[in-house]
Amino acid sequence: MLVRRRPELPARWVLMSNPDTRCAVGIDVGGTKIAAGLVAFPSGCVLSRRKIATRPERGGEAVLTDALALVEELLGDSRDMDLDFAGVGVGVAELVDREGRVTSDHTIAWRGIEVGERFGEFGPVVIDADVRTAALGEAHFGSGVALGSFVYVSVGTGIGSCLVRDGRPWAGARGNALIMASSPLTTVCTECNASTHPILEEFASGPAIVKRFKAAGGRADSGEGVFDAAGSGNEEAIGILVSSGNALGVSIAFLVNVLDPEAIVVGGGIGLAGGIYWDRLESSMREHIWAESSRALPIVEAGLGVDSGFVGAAARIGGEV
Repeated sequence: MLVRRRPELPARWVLMSNPDTRCAVGIDVGGTKIAAGLVAFPSGCVLSRRKIATRPERGGEAVLTDALALVEELLGDSRDMDLDFAGVGVGVAELVDREGRVTSDHTIAWRGIEVGERFGEFGPVVIDADVRTAALGEAHFGSGVALGSFVYVSVGTGIGSCLVRDGRPWAGARGNALIMASSPLTTVCTECNASTHPILEEFASGPAIVKRFKAAGGRADSGEGVFDAAGSGNEEAIGILVSSGNALGVSIAFLVNVLDPEAIVVGGGIGLAGGIYWDRLESSMREHIWAESSRALPIVEAGLGVDSGFVGAAARIGGEV
């Protein structure tokens, strides 16, 4: 059963036996928004936060300038607090190698830019892929605290996934593990009956859902608009969410078949939206899980909600995890 509510968090998330002694800035640079927060450790409590639109079409330098400005603001917030500043953790919606270098530029054009040096002006810095920082946040302060292993799946502007074992996200040998967005699909055009071969992110992510809805004559500027239309009974919107949920469910089932995790944790703006998208995701996933004993594995929402990314990024530098 898909658990729509966020599970109760362990007591240690709410009240730590040891008081907070340090803080770090975490920043989550996604395709739609940049979310950042000042996070205290060891509790993982968010002390202050900021959020702005990314607008990646302006280029990598403009996005970086905005991100650095958010860090500066949050550092200002920290100056009146009796906490040691540990540094800055950054999660970005691109491929990042094990040395913290951005190695792709599909959305955020930071490839070739010395991002670490720029953030390093504020102190120690760690750069990682956003899906891994979010998975880390969930592992230590969210829905994955009590799990020995889980797969974190993020669905928003993009689609990403990460395996977590014993509290540690697995990056793979080069930082490219589990690139779920590029999973190939085969769909059939309803007008000409011809097969098409999109990848998952081009079919089931937030922008893909909006694009498909507009192509069908609908009006929506965001994934939320498509969900609202479906909730009002719009047949095109319902069909798009059903097919998108089906596609995502098949891809998650493949990960379950290969990795056999204890649970699936779902985050991201679309991932937390609920509705028929997730009803179909659950049905499709369970239909395509091969081992009968795995079909009842739990699926839960990200306990930190949309804060997972920046909390996990901050934890990379300040949380001793």
